[in-house]
Amino acid sequence: MKVNEIHVGNCIDKLKGITTASVDMVYMDPPFYTQRKHSLSTRDETKKYEFDDSWDSIEDYLSMIENCLTECKRILKSTGSIFLHCDKAASHHLRVSLDKVFGSKSFQSEIIWSYKRWSNSKKGLLNAHQTIYFYSKTKDFKFNPIFKCYAPTTNIDQILQDRQRTKNGKSVYKKDKSGNVVLGKEKKGVPLSDVWEIPYLNPKARERVGYPTQKPVLLLQQILEMTTDEGDLIVDPFNGSGTTCVAAKSMNRNFIGIDKAEDAVELAKQRLQNMIITESALLEKGADEYNLKTEGEVALLKSIDAIPVQRNSGIDGFLKEHYKGKPVPVKIQSVNESLNDAKEKLERSCVNKGYELKILIQTKDESGIDRLFEFISDIQIVKSPKLQADELKNKITAFNKGYK
Repeated sequence: MKVNEIHVGNCIDKLKGITTASVDMVYMDPPFYTQRKHSLSTRDETKKYEFDDSWDSIEDYLSMIENCLTECKRILKSTGSIFLHCDKAASHHLRVSLDKVFGSKSFQSEIIWSYKRWSNSKKGLLNAHQTIYFYSKTKDFKFNPIFKCYAPTTNIDQILQDRQRTKNGKSVYKKDKSGNVVLGKEKKGVPLSDVWEIPYLNPKARERVGYPTQKPVLLLQQILEMTTDEGDLIVDPFNGSGTTCVAAKSMNRNFIGIDKAEDAVELAKQRLQNMIITESALLEKGADEYNLKTEGEVALLKSIDAIPVQRNSGIDGFLKEHYKGKPVPVKIQSVNESLNDAKEKLERSCVNKGYELKILIQTKDESGIDRLFEFISDIQIVKSPKLQADELKNKITAFNKGYK
């Protein structure tokens, strides 16, 4: 079968055309057994992509999966690996199928892809992860360690010191004959864990092409980095919109994509020409970069049962409870703001929103300031606990002076 191409057809039939033991890695993102038709339109509504994930029975579904897995095992090199992407609908069945075809000893990891999604009102827990099963063909599989940065709370100096076990099994710092702590080998960071926090594709991301179940290229790039090298051959039997092939091409890997839908294949080919990959600011900067509220501001918002809002100079939070069926924005007067400035920022952030109630928490005493040009607003002003305490202390001080 021709390499660096995407082929139209049934995955099992097409896999039979690939030479035995010629593939370095297989990534499978098959239908999840959701028992419904998936459809999604492009941003400009000019094209709709859909596929049917309905099956007569779980047995029919698993029979297809296991036939595909059998062919995947055949085409993998002894150093090769397979990754099967699934969700809660059938993950427990698929783990059994993988054990059946590859053997339970070939299981390497259950990778949890964790991401943030908009909440919904359905009964039960919010779905915020999918599962990727990682199996190898043999124990001699290729693996390139990936290291991540240490957490800010990590005591790096302690990690760089060797440890040893006492006769009682307790871990202690290793010391030389002179009693000095023995320094260990250099550290590259924290080894990659089996929980991957890679953002779901933003609805406005340029990488989005309007295909249902599209995965981010960053997710596939991490899999490729971990188990393949440049020049290796990657196969995706359920190619969909072509994310695996785009990731492979971006990292100088060879690829073969297979999908039975002609419109999906055409879309994937277009993506390979355009090679649009959305970088994640969250991964580059870290989640802490987006936490712009001080501990005091967060504590103040929590004290009134408000949800903090980041990266908005006009609104610092929203009350969890609505007023007259609408959200209630809250702003905290900052150190460098006058009360009028704070009002204006809050009002500007609420234009055309129709909020019935807006709250401004005053943090500074402005009793001596000329209020002649006060900004006209219907904002409700609430004094912060600290300001109330300061005013009370001032009253006590003034009273004591008068009493004396």
